[in-house]
Amino acid sequence: MRPMLDDLELTQVQEIALYEQRVLAEHKPPGMEGSLLQNMGRRPGRLALWGVAAGDDVLDFVETLNEKFKAGTPLPFIADIVTDSAIEEMVIDDLRWQELAGKPLRYAYVMTLREYIEPVEPADTSLLDSDILGEARGLIEDVAAGLNIGDAFVSGLERFVEPLSSALNTLQHFNMGHR
Repeated sequence: MRPMLDDLELTQVQEIALYEQRVLAEHKPPGMEGSLLQNMGRRPGRLALWGVAAGDDVLDFVETLNEKFKAGTPLPFIADIVTDSAIEEMVIDDLRWQELAGKPLRYAYVMTLREYIEPVEPADTSLLDSDILGEARGLIEDVAAGLNIGDAFVSGLERFVEPLSSALNTLQHFNMGHR
């Protein structure tokens, strides 16, 4: 079976590599030796493949694949290597082309695909405290009111500038005379 990405047959695929990783969380219970491992599932699978596209319709192939890459949408992917891993849809993470010298209408391509996993719907939020937003707004209004007092404080200090400047001049003059 030739690899298919959506409705596009990937021609002359030379190599496919599938990368999957499990996520394990380690817990160290207090007062106990050793630790417990919790299986948190797996990360989205990644697949790297490279191949060669050639022929009269190679420019259409290149353009179509490039459009799928730019769209960034999940695409159905079929290949023998991913049959056991239950991967159904993939997103093209990276796509590179290189025109092969000396061979007209012949391109080498390298792709990295990432498994698309449907996002989980959020849990029921009806039990959350809806007054939290109101409390946050009240706190922000209090902070803003405090910042407005800062303007009054600064403008209230203006009346002390002249007397303090005069006192500073007197002290400087007195200090110069006693050297």
